[in-house]
Amino acid sequence: MKTLRFVLSFSLALALGIALNTKIGSVPPLGKFLSPFHGFWQNAENEPIDLSSNEVNDGLTDSVNIYFDELYIPHVFATNESDLFFAQGYVTAYHRLWQMEFQLYSAAGRLAEILGPEIGSTSLVEIDRQMRRIGLMYGAKQSEEKFKKEEPEVYALIESFSLGVNAYIDQISYKDLPIEYKLLDYKPEEWTPLKCFLLIANMNNMLSRGEMDLEHTNALKKWGRETFDILYPERPEVVDPVIPSGTKFDFDPIVVEKPDVSFPLEFTNPIINKPDPDNGSNSFVVNGEKTANGRVILTNEPDLSLNAPSIWYIMHLNSPTINVMGATLPGGPGVIIGFNDSIAWGNTNAKRDLVDWYYIQFKDQKRDEYLYNGNWVPTKKVVEEIKVRGSFSYYDTIVYTHHGPVVYDRTFNGERSDITNLAMKWTAHEASKEIKALYLGNKAENYDEFVEAFQYFAGPPQNYSFAAVNGDIALWINGKFPVKWEEQGKFLMDGSNIDHEWKSYMPHSHNLHVKNPPQNFVSSANQHAADTLYPYYQFDYNYEYYRGRRINDRLRVMDDIEVEDMMALQHDNFNYNAFEALPMMLDSLDSASFTDLEWNYYNRLKAWDYFNEADRQAPSIYEVWWRKLNSKLWDEIDSSDVKVYRPNWYNTVDILKNKPGFKMIDNQFTEVVETSGDLYRQTFKETIESLEEYLEKEDNSLLWYQFKNTTIRHLLRISPFNKEKVKIGGNRSIVNAASATHGPSWRMVVELGDGEVNAWGVYPGSQSGNPGNPTYGHMIDDWASGEYNKLLFRKTLSPNDPEIKYNVTLTPNK
Repeated sequence: MKTLRFVLSFSLALALGIALNTKIGSVPPLGKFLSPFHGFWQNAENEPIDLSSNEVNDGLTDSVNIYFDELYIPHVFATNESDLFFAQGYVTAYHRLWQMEFQLYSAAGRLAEILGPEIGSTSLVEIDRQMRRIGLMYGAKQSEEKFKKEEPEVYALIESFSLGVNAYIDQISYKDLPIEYKLLDYKPEEWTPLKCFLLIANMNNMLSRGEMDLEHTNALKKWGRETFDILYPERPEVVDPVIPSGTKFDFDPIVVEKPDVSFPLEFTNPIINKPDPDNGSNSFVVNGEKTANGRVILTNEPDLSLNAPSIWYIMHLNSPTINVMGATLPGGPGVIIGFNDSIAWGNTNAKRDLVDWYYIQFKDQKRDEYLYNGNWVPTKKVVEEIKVRGSFSYYDTIVYTHHGPVVYDRTFNGERSDITNLAMKWTAHEASKEIKALYLGNKAENYDEFVEAFQYFAGPPQNYSFAAVNGDIALWINGKFPVKWEEQGKFLMDGSNIDHEWKSYMPHSHNLHVKNPPQNFVSSANQHAADTLYPYYQFDYNYEYYRGRRINDRLRVMDDIEVEDMMALQHDNFNYNAFEALPMMLDSLDSASFTDLEWNYYNRLKAWDYFNEADRQAPSIYEVWWRKLNSKLWDEIDSSDVKVYRPNWYNTVDILKNKPGFKMIDNQFTEVVETSGDLYRQTFKETIESLEEYLEKEDNSLLWYQFKNTTIRHLLRISPFNKEKVKIGGNRSIVNAASATHGPSWRMVVELGDGEVNAWGVYPGSQSGNPGNPTYGHMIDDWASGEYNKLLFRKTLSPNDPEIKYNVTLTPNK
């Protein structure tokens, strides 16, 4: 049936595919594309797994067995690590080759090379220029060189992984290429170890590049310190941090005194594209004191873009020295989130400002020298060739300072001659060893080995949760953190002033961590890392204020916990924002003048229990009211002539509740002084009008899942390859953080104890990335409804085991 659906709907995809290629000046070779023997028809597979046993010409030393279970998860069994990682590369390419390549074309600034100069009004050349200028490839090359010199044994395993990818590429013909290659009319290129390092750099781009330094500078210059501190406070009283409050720190911190400096308050506009601010995660672990059977339970769910193919690829890797299972990133060796025979781990994004911007003063228009510490220092220039399909190459000269690349200059996002040169300093530009950390972490057997492994993890910084079969639980914030004085890097800094430099990095032992805390659980959900007892300056513009509080509220009162209870908490739909905001919004309304229609909407909201369940209507009504209230309240920000940003939801509620005289509540363009009550009443009426108009359209509904329309989107945004209106509750800032296009990209629960490891998992997609595969997207409904799959994890498997559906053997061609 899925094959038929694929063929019938493909006319739409074909039309879009031709449109895409027309825009880039190159229509696919339609004869070959439409051929029943070689073209897109070959992508409509009859079997979930059509991979055959194969002889491999180069890279293997012994046979490798790959067993596919009922979920089509590969269990790779090899006699040595080199062959193990070779096979990981091979089988990952079988299921996800196009995804692996495409995401790194984007990270390397090469989209125009395959898609042409533009799509619609979007310039791909400018997007590629930004990716080159922020330095992902620059950082990846630094890390690869460091690995070659200092970690030859691990680098050899990365080479084995790459050989495995290439072995798969070398043996496929045009008919076997993923459909996206045929739509866009290009072929896969050789995989290199550098691409594995670029994958880590791309993780940094998603998870550690977020900042608002230039927006802060604009806001401070535009409105002054008093207004700035009201809009963007660093530490509200409600903070329930990752590391339990009151934790004592037994070390002598590195002390940096704040110098007597002033920031270069200059407006900057426009601002480069930023990562999705909703990128985050939840992870929580309980020890045996809180569970019914005395075992420890670890959960994790990274909240990221809901893509097809999925961000994650699940795999089991086994050799005499490794037995590990979990979520891998297609394109890199090892397991990112998972478990082995002794431990389990998960991670959430550790919020910290790791990008700083420096104003650069060049000596002259040649930009050969820049001012630093009273001297003219030479720059380094790199000419980047951006190949453009169907057109001439574009050449972009990037100037490097010791701070980092000059991203903003007279040719890129610079509109004022006196403020065009801004250099970007970012920890991701520096050489690092995350792949070694993951490799050692996959093999770790206890807490001490886990800590030892992840001292090599520089970024993106993560809150690593930990559980072990011996009953230990812990949480470590792993990453490379500069030691900063208060507000250093919060605003645009002076690149010529040595006092604005990062002076040192925190020792790994000073990174925040806790083991076996008295509360008998650990958790993280992208909130503040610690209370004010921690002696280092902590800052990020985008801490989370709801999910962490809800998780901790529940864990403090939960006892006799079972696996199903932890699963239920992952799917918790309590809307903390509505719980704190809606009562004051409803109380402000003038019910004496209500119409029948207004009473209807009011009563539905009044009766709501604040849970965003999929089949409720009240969440939809509240969502529209909250959006309109924010738009009315922050109109000065939205219409600002320089780039600034709205306060977070928690602070918005605090301002409305506790600062009724704040000047932005009043509409400055009217003679009447508006209050928060006026805003509530105006926007309540506007909400009803908007929703009534919405309901006039056929098939529109206020059921939350339909209104929210959670969609699993193909990376090329091809409609037949998407899954729309997934029946799931939740929303951003809810534990079940499933919004329209963002949410739990992998849910995992692991129970450890009594010498056993049991695990469950699910994600919104499928192992196969082929839209023509009969299993495409087959786990989405289970993911949405809260069903989990028991994960097959044993030290030995055979083709005769009832759970094994397919068996493939790779053998060396001797």
